[in-house]
Amino acid sequence: MRPPNQPAGVTNALPRDAASILELAARSMFDLFASASEGMLLVDRDARVVWINDQYRRFLPALGYPREEDFVGHPVSSVVQHTQMHQVLQTGKPILIDLLHNRAGTFVVSRIPLRDDAGEVIGVLGIVLFDQPTPHLQPLIAKFAQLQQDLDDARRELAKKTAPSALATRAARYSFASFVGSSPAAAEVKRQARRAAQSSSPILLLGETGTGKELLAHAIHGASARAGGPLVSVNIAAVPDTLLESEFFGVAPGAFTGADRRGRVGKFKLADGGTLFLDEIGDMPLGLQAKLLRALQEGEMEPLGSNELVRFDARVIAATSRDLQALVQGGQFREDLYYRLNVLPVRVPPLRERRSDIPALIEVLGEDMAQRGSHPPELSEGAVALLAAQQWRGNIRELRNVLEQAALRADTDRLEAEQMEALLRQSGLTHVHPAPAPEAPPPDAGDLLRPLAEQVAELEQRAIAAAMAATGGNKLAAARLLNMSRATLYARLAEH
Repeated sequence: MRPPNQPAGVTNALPRDAASILELAARSMFDLFASASEGMLLVDRDARVVWINDQYRRFLPALGYPREEDFVGHPVSSVVQHTQMHQVLQTGKPILIDLLHNRAGTFVVSRIPLRDDAGEVIGVLGIVLFDQPTPHLQPLIAKFAQLQQDLDDARRELAKKTAPSALATRAARYSFASFVGSSPAAAEVKRQARRAAQSSSPILLLGETGTGKELLAHAIHGASARAGGPLVSVNIAAVPDTLLESEFFGVAPGAFTGADRRGRVGKFKLADGGTLFLDEIGDMPLGLQAKLLRALQEGEMEPLGSNELVRFDARVIAATSRDLQALVQGGQFREDLYYRLNVLPVRVPPLRERRSDIPALIEVLGEDMAQRGSHPPELSEGAVALLAAQQWRGNIRELRNVLEQAALRADTDRLEAEQMEALLRQSGLTHVHPAPAPEAPPPDAGDLLRPLAEQVAELEQRAIAAAMAATGGNKLAAARLLNMSRATLYARLAEH
């Protein structure tokens, strides 16, 4: 009997070509995901990786697998950190939108169960939707990074109570997701840092104070093959010169009057199997540089008061806000040590070269202030634009300071541009830069009748002027923003 309201001639059976239509639709959807996504992998019912596409292969070095055969064929939980594929296999329910954080970074992913004709789950398809978060996703990524950091902090506190030594608590506190920004400059420095993480060579982080060099050092360690080892940091500028040698190399038992009878382990040995981060390397005394160079070259050191050599295996990440080349030329930094450290240089851009990241940074810093018990101010678009226009010689550290001052000094919950300008002047930024003027209205018909070459030249001139303003006059950074060579930019500047 035909069901009520069913047209005559139509039955419950699908048309004969329905199976082929469904197969075509499934194949089309698969091809769409394969081409539009940033990567795909497939696991079988035993949770083993059985296939990855070309886009996913580029993540393998960052995950620690230079060869595909070291990844495919292995349990997914052993090759992908924090995977949820097992949950989808067990429940049969998809996870359509999720954030995955591992050595390669933080990604927006989907996980879809695959079923056979009987409806049994026979595998899971994992899809990387985004690997470089777009600006509107950046606050979500940053909040996730903060939650991950809080979780890591809680784990370290627990480890302090259960670990046999303090060494077990030395771990990376930040990941690449913690470096907030999706501008070309931010994306490039993260790309370089991820690539450097896969090497065992020394890394030199170059950049102004407050740009996030220490954060990147933590992220590089966490994404490297040494992530399971300790991360030991030394701020050379904060340690008296007379104590630096013992800080680095340790002290033998009873080496001198007043020395601990048990001796002291140096930072090089504490970092054995992991990473040693030398912050402000440009402030190292010249006399100690030769001993540091020998330790790096030979992989061994001699504690103070000892005649025995101690072997160690630590990857060195050095950072400085000073011009090391100028120090070398002035005889204040050894040239051979400079070349030993400058194997993989990574330049961390100042905030004025990535102004488009400032709104996301303001939101993330505001979230951090709220978690610490401070009420962050609500900023108007004009106030945000005004902040984005500043030079920020102290970079992110200075931006945080201004926001904290605004939270304390503001009389209202919402700050307009005029109020923010007054606060900037009160905070010591005497050279307050005005917010950029609104865009000019579209040209009228008379403008459009001008020669095309003249209009193109004018548009190009405006773009170059905007890029130069956004980068604080840095021609190399402006050329990168405009996706042109530096030589071409120089030629255009000469023409205009």
